[in-house]
Amino acid sequence: MTLFLVGLAILILGGFVYGKYCEKVFGPDNRETPAIRLADGVDFIGMKSWKNQLIELLNIAGTGPILGPIQGILFGPIAFITIPLGCVLAGSLHDYFVGMISMRNDGSQVPKLVTRYMGNKTNKIYNIIIWILMLLTGVVFIYTPGDLIVNDILGMDVNSSVIWIVYACILGYYVLATIFPIDAIIGRVYPIFGAFLILSSVGVFIGTLLDGGANLHAITEGALISVHPTGQSFLPVFFITVACGIMSGFHGSQATLISRTVKSEYEGRKTFYNMMLVEGFIAMAWAAGAMVLFNRGTAIDTNATLMVGNISKEFMGSIGGLIAIIGVIVLPITSGDTAFRALRLMISEQFGIDQKTPSKRIMLSLVLFIPAVAILFFAKSNAAGFNILWRYFGFTNQLVAVFALAMISIYLKGHGKNYLISLIPGCFYSFIVTSYIMHADLGFMLDARLGIEGYTASYIVGVIVAIFFAWYISKTTKKRSDIIIQENYWQ
Repeated sequence: MTLFLVGLAILILGGFVYGKYCEKVFGPDNRETPAIRLADGVDFIGMKSWKNQLIELLNIAGTGPILGPIQGILFGPIAFITIPLGCVLAGSLHDYFVGMISMRNDGSQVPKLVTRYMGNKTNKIYNIIIWILMLLTGVVFIYTPGDLIVNDILGMDVNSSVIWIVYACILGYYVLATIFPIDAIIGRVYPIFGAFLILSSVGVFIGTLLDGGANLHAITEGALISVHPTGQSFLPVFFITVACGIMSGFHGSQATLISRTVKSEYEGRKTFYNMMLVEGFIAMAWAAGAMVLFNRGTAIDTNATLMVGNISKEFMGSIGGLIAIIGVIVLPITSGDTAFRALRLMISEQFGIDQKTPSKRIMLSLVLFIPAVAILFFAKSNAAGFNILWRYFGFTNQLVAVFALAMISIYLKGHGKNYLISLIPGCFYSFIVTSYIMHADLGFMLDARLGIEGYTASYIVGVIVAIFFAWYISKTTKKRSDIIIQENYWQ
């Protein structure tokens, strides 16, 4: 229990102090934001501060901060320290600067920001990765809430034909949320969704505290890091598994979406930075709930989706558990809709497709859902389909974040600001994603091919890429200096 409370203190106090420092580094002012200056009644719409915060939270908080930590706690209670530290120093920083830099660039989506600060060649690579991530995110957030609805709400087999009806209903909502103005559907239904989200997470948190800490210890007694049931290595697997509770590249696409509805730059810290802290709290609560159950003798199941129902009912009873499950269902749905919306904006921005015309929005949106349905069909019809989908989602998610941290570092260095705050987590995650994909069976299997046990070869390649990341920031900042000098944003 002590380690859990220390982690919460790091999240709350550390987040407050470091959040203020990040705000000082950026330097918000009173200039007109894109929501006011470029208002179009569709995507650029000034909304109330509390509504922007709630939408941002629900946009970024998919199943990641729940399913990830439930799996991540199998590595031991070290998760209670790494989650808040990573959230404060990397995840919240990532979300804040992406949102604010977008606001200073007319609400541009991340691909356009990458082009401006990193060049068109880098953007071509980034576009492929981010579009894949948006599709994977949308599909994951149809699959997981659909299965939870059928299994925990309807009490039916997730492989029954009913599942496709549920999938169709969720997809139908996504189509509407993608096409209509942001305040027409998303801005109206999110307060209701938000209530379920808060109730579920707070319920699990209170249940953990009432447990008294008797069962909140390492799965392997006395160990800070436990031996994972499937023998996975803490580095780098933990940081890929617990992506959204610590840092997520997907969040960048959502921060730039909300950068178009924020009416004052001074609202940026509580809208972007603080909402990621709340996601960190969600991750901490569910990780603690999972650990309590594991140490009460509940069978360790690496299928985190099935654990959601067990944790909810254990701490909140039948009725409260149902509310908690609804909250978990809400999370992915409120991220999936904006994932497709962000993808529409990215593609329209890339190819200059006017989004003020309803017919063009509809046509582009429908085109996007065709590959999404195909991926969903593969994931459901293949026995290992969802596992493959989730692992690629986790890796791509963190890879996208590395690009964003590079863009932030170049922006800060170019404007003479402390760029080390983004460079250091950028180097770390360059190491994480590289060593992961080099070792994994869905990647290059480098160590296995060389006949080496463990991650030795993959770690070496990861370190090399991390060094390259730092060198790339320095080189690219000089190369793009003519563009950065033209900006008056820091004056």
